[in-house]
Amino acid sequence: MLIGVPREIKSEEYRVGLTPESVKSLVSHGHRVLVETGAGLGIGAGDADYAAAGATVAATASSIWATADLIVKVKEPQPGERRQLRAGQVLFTYLHLASDAAQAQDLADSGATCIAYETVTDVQGRLPLLAPMSEVAGRMSIQVGAHFLEATQGGRGVLLAGATGVDPAKVVVLGAGVSGSNAAQVAVAMGAEVTVLDRSAAALARLDALTGGTVRGVPADADAIARHAVQADLVVGAVLVPGDAAPRLIDRSLLGRMQRGAVIVDIAIDQGGCCETSRPTTHRAPTFVVDGIVHYCVANMPGAVPRTSTYALNHATVPFVLALAERGAAAALRHDPHLRAGLNVHRGQVTHPGVARALGMAAVDPLTAIDQP
Repeated sequence: MLIGVPREIKSEEYRVGLTPESVKSLVSHGHRVLVETGAGLGIGAGDADYAAAGATVAATASSIWATADLIVKVKEPQPGERRQLRAGQVLFTYLHLASDAAQAQDLADSGATCIAYETVTDVQGRLPLLAPMSEVAGRMSIQVGAHFLEATQGGRGVLLAGATGVDPAKVVVLGAGVSGSNAAQVAVAMGAEVTVLDRSAAALARLDALTGGTVRGVPADADAIARHAVQADLVVGAVLVPGDAAPRLIDRSLLGRMQRGAVIVDIAIDQGGCCETSRPTTHRAPTFVVDGIVHYCVANMPGAVPRTSTYALNHATVPFVLALAERGAAAALRHDPHLRAGLNVHRGQVTHPGVARALGMAAVDPLTAIDQP
């Protein structure tokens, strides 16, 4: 199979779909790989590194979109990229369609097979291709939250760890999944007072065991969220409903009761955000202020640490890339129900129920869609 890796063009996105090591593995299995010139510079990999791994370096992205059977990316295709998708082509990347109706429509119109990293599952029902970036984003959320709590950044002027005779900052994490757990661990390590809210008692118990009881776990309901948010210096939104839009947990009225200069880091922004006033931002302009609350809503947080992120992501994605290349997309999707859970759009039809529900569209069963002539 001919596998294409275009350079990422989303604002301040420095990751790349495949590392040279991943290319070498695919080539060793008899596949051809086209990599756009400069695609790996963000991770310190030049064209020569890809050529040495067995890739062909393409001068333009358009040549990759025009010829590759399988496109491997990191972020969702931008409008200009979507116009180059063609029927029968396979796209494997993060999509986050629940908050992006325009992209969903473009993908459907293309006739391509579009598989989203973030909805691929494993035997435990987890999301193995989302987990590496959730880990990175969770850890980064405390790093960036601490920065924007500084008065020079518009924050309350609070140090997470406090100081002798001064209380540490109060960090509230919404969600005890991968992102939330990692955020909580880093916040504790930096000396903050940490409370995590989640609807799942089992998730809170796992976090308690993981952190040795240093994190306060609280069952999540509207009253509990409000009670803790109004006392918080930093709120991390780390809730996830696979494929679907994120639930709105902080509304505008609650925002008005929070402490001025508090910071919200909305990791859930890829799925629409868990705060009513959240909207996507970029690394170049990462924050905005509403009612005195600093909002950090960067939609590609791990893109700021591309080397760490790309290698972590490739460890998870490459086995699936290889399966698609070895079997062909249709056979691979039929064979593996976990990969099939990642199928979001196929030949003009939305095949993921969460995406369809979020967008008010009808969903077609993935196997039915694959088997249609």
